[in-house]
Parts: sequence; C-alpha cells; structure tokens
Amino acid sequence: MSFLIAMAGKGGTGKTTTAGMLLRYLVEHGKTPVLAVDADANSNFNEVLGLQVEMTVGQAREEMKKGGGLVDITKDQLIEMRINQCLVETDGFDLIAMGQPEGPGCYCAANNLVAHFMDVLAKNYPYILMDNEAGMEHMSRLTTHAVDLLVLVSDPSWRGIQAVGRLKALAQALKIVVGRAVLIVNRAANGLSGKAAAEIEATGLELAGLIPEDPLIAEFDGQGRPTYQLPANSPALQAAYEIFAKLIS
Repeated sequence: MSFLIAMAGKGGTGKTTTAGMLLRYLVEHGKTPVLAVDADANSNFNEVLGLQVEMTVGQAREEMKKGGGLVDITKDQLIEMRINQCLVETDGFDLIAMGQPEGPGCYCAANNLVAHFMDVLAKNYPYILMDNEAGMEHMSRLTTHAVDLLVLVSDPSWRGIQAVGRLKALAQALKIVVGRAVLIVNRAANGLSGKAAAEIEATGLELAGLIPEDPLIAEFDGQGRPTYQLPANSPALQAAYEIFAKLIS
C-alpha cells in the first residue's frame, strides 16, 4: 500500500515549491520510486522539477475520445497505454500531470481516468505525492486512496492561516484524511505574529515548522531554473528537510 501525501494551500504561498523540496527529500532518503501527481489545473510542478511533459491526462482523454485509429484493443488496455504515455520517468520518481480540463469547470472525466488506474500505479510506488490546486474537492475526486499525510502550506499572514484552517475542515468533512494533517508556514521572514499564532491554535492546526524567506528561490525563479535543484546550503531547503525528517519515518 502506497503512502499518500497531498499538498494543499492558498495560491501564491509556495505550495508547489515546497512540494518539490519534499519530493527531493523522499528521493534523497531512499523512499523511491515516488509517483508525483500534478493535480493543479494550472500545471507547473514539472517546471519546479525541471521536466518536460509531453502528454497530460486531459490530452490523453481527448485522444481516446477521437479513437486514435486503434483496433483489437480493449478499453482498459487503451486507458493503461495512454496513462503510461503520460508518465514522465526519471531517476527516483515519475511524474504524471492532469493538464487542462476538457471543458469549463469540468475535471471529472480526467480525474476518473487517473482514478481508474491509480490502484495499478500505486502498486509500483511506496510513496505518492500529489500537488493540488487550491481547495480539496479536486483531490477527493482524483483517487479512492485515503490521504496519509495532508501538508497544508500557508504564508505567515493571518488570512493565509485562516484559509488553510478551512481547507483542513473541508478535508475532514470529505473524510479523505485518515492520517495526519500538518501546517507548514512558508516565507516566514520574522516568525509568526501573535494573531497568526492564535489562529493556528484556534483552528487546531498542527504546526510542523517554518520555512524562512530564501533569496535563492527568487533567484532561481527569476532565471527560470528549477527550484528542485536548489543548492544544499539553501536556508529554505535546510529548514524544509528538518520538517520533513519529523513527518516521514
């Protein structure tokens, strides 16, 4: 059974960058192979990782709808073939991206396509790491697997922490988390304000740790370099690794 880690949080808080650091931690600590799932409609996990995605699940579904000229092949065989075409394979992990939905606001069909073979894929990966868009409904449709570790990412603002508190409550209402839900506060230049700390306590969020503001991340982003390749002396990476060591046995 795969250990499923899901990333969620308010947009613009560095959730995907944090997901990249967590993926790197898993790979460097031998938790391989990892299946990385980019479940964000605005897919950019591959850019953080420095990978090129040739086909997304949404594109695969559109090709299947057109038939593709294939004969003497069952529907399950076709789905499996298309899913395998979507996998980007690299050292220590594979990546699969949802891509754009086939219609305005509609993601159900692409989600169902991944869900259809998630059980098959999961047998090959001890860890699955999902980077989700803001909100939890998308993740609840994507897979029948219960989430073992929900990582909520916020900036140090009171409103950001309030937002992830609502995400945690929604995840519990959807009954998709059976393990642990934790909060990581990103870009914490001066720690937490009293109001932010009070909000964490009020919402019952478990604070896993703080990741400091790191000029190296801004530098990498500005140069279009994948933050997955941050140097080992990156303050953000070092702080993140200390947090992950407490979360991943």
